[in-house]
Amino acid sequence: MIPIACDAHAAFIPSAVAGPALRPPAIVAPAPREVSFGRISGTVGPRAVRVFVKVGSVVKASKPVTGRRFLFTIDLPPRDVAVRVVAEDAAGYRASARVGPVYGLPRGGRPRGFRRSVEDAPLARRVNRLVQAYGGVAAVFVQDLESGRGAAWNARARFPAASTVKLAIAIEALRRLRSRPAPGSELYSLLWNMLVHSDNEAANSLLVWIGGSTSGGAAEVNTTLHRLGIDDTLMYGGYAVTTAAERPIPLRVDEQPAFGVGKHTTAWDLAHLHRSVYSASAGRGRLVDLPGSFGRRDALFLLWILAHVVDAGKIDRFLPAAAPALHKAGWVSTARHDAGVVYWRGGAFVVAVMAWNGNGAGSSADVLAGRVAASARARFRQVGRGERERLDPRLFDALHLG
Repeated sequence: MIPIACDAHAAFIPSAVAGPALRPPAIVAPAPREVSFGRISGTVGPRAVRVFVKVGSVVKASKPVTGRRFLFTIDLPPRDVAVRVVAEDAAGYRASARVGPVYGLPRGGRPRGFRRSVEDAPLARRVNRLVQAYGGVAAVFVQDLESGRGAAWNARARFPAASTVKLAIAIEALRRLRSRPAPGSELYSLLWNMLVHSDNEAANSLLVWIGGSTSGGAAEVNTTLHRLGIDDTLMYGGYAVTTAAERPIPLRVDEQPAFGVGKHTTAWDLAHLHRSVYSASAGRGRLVDLPGSFGRRDALFLLWILAHVVDAGKIDRFLPAAAPALHKAGWVSTARHDAGVVYWRGGAFVVAVMAWNGNGAGSSADVLAGRVAASARARFRQVGRGERERLDPRLFDALHLG
């Protein structure tokens, strides 16, 4: 990662008569190190008559301005980019401001909220078949974040949590900060290394910073999880440094692995956790109402970090580049999990897939996660086009999903 700082400069078109410098635009949103759904807003000086928005060398939009404010909604690519806003006055003088890095997400994926959770029968049948084909114990929760349609299997069963709950540590750290950590600071590095590289030492350091010890920090994280309504997840100390008709989406225990005492969570709780951050990115939900300072900008920053997670080949395994998955995985020798939010042109959905095998969980667990996510995207695209209820198996042939 090479941080790109926000800057501003003036660039003048030659003229026979020199004039005073045009004031550069002030970009309000997005801010550096945030995800963006393409909303570019800010203010310009009184002399500006037109505003342009550029991504790289490409002009994405332009329009005249009659007041002091500008607002654009553009398509951003699913990667880090720099956004430049250029103001122009009547004489052709220009001044610009740049912001970056900004990670682009599809416009259709911005949070809108949904009223109820409804089981999608075709998707539920597909999830059931995928889970039954896995050679161990598995759990799934998946839900479209606009319609509320989704499916689940064994979603309340407890599994060893591994690194999946490091997201909760990050939430607690940001909740306690009065402002986001500065790039290059120790806290910034700890958050980055814990989430992007799943570094256990960084997680332990943050727990100590939060609560004075790993156990004290874990207790504080558990309290915040309970406040969010995430009641079946336990942060147990630190980390080892080595390692049909409409009905609600069913949340039950069908089978549960035996793994003793330790960190645990469920597919439902992981989905709930990621959905909380997703909603907070629009200033909604319990997370932004908690005591402390966790707000919309913190959620946008946290999602930006998740967009850089290097642990690929899980829920993103069969997804195209145009459908970025912002996720956090975790694994121990007998369990492999992944959970996050997948964004695509038509919207966004949350997905959590947990897998356990007493003989060792391997790549088959990652394939299961990828198949569930690809199946969900195909189904939600189908529903969005108003097509028939049956989930056409041919949708999966090209992905070799069986």
